[in-house]
Amino acid sequence: MARDVRPGGGQLVADRRELLGFACVGLLAYAVDLGLFTCLRGPAGLGPLTAKTLSFVAGCAVAYAGNALGTYRHTRTRGLRPCAVFLAVNAAGAAVQLLCLAVSHYGLGLTSQRADTVSGAGIGMFLGTILRFWGTRTLVFRSGSGSATRTLVFRSGSGSADRTGSWNGTSGGRVGSWTG
Repeated sequence: MARDVRPGGGQLVADRRELLGFACVGLLAYAVDLGLFTCLRGPAGLGPLTAKTLSFVAGCAVAYAGNALGTYRHTRTRGLRPCAVFLAVNAAGAAVQLLCLAVSHYGLGLTSQRADTVSGAGIGMFLGTILRFWGTRTLVFRSGSGSATRTLVFRSGSGSADRTGSWNGTSGGRVGSWTG
């Protein structure tokens, strides 16, 4: 897949689209997670950790489907490995959420439904999302087939391709940076 690395910011646009897609899918998964957590914690009368675990599983399913079919559809992931890694990344994010909820509910004694929602679905979700974005982007939906080689298209001011080269992403060099 060719990446436009011209000074005008073609790669920046791609990164923004990725972030926007991830955020939209995440908001939908968050709504499922929060809505289900609220229902399970309130009317269903489940405990906070059980309710959060079940709402996490539902939100995780929505997030994987949205990212695989939307944000990262161009990566063409196959097999069970991406799904298993996605579940592991999201389990790590859920562990962050559960830790925030457990500290608030059991450690600090803030036991109201509102406090559980703020700690688990607010603070915990924010911190877990940072971990999820990094893991989803770098471990699950990689754009290469396991190698770090990317094809670069260098463009002149007129927009036509002048030359094509390759860059090994592990070398540390960046096209257009002062480090060369």
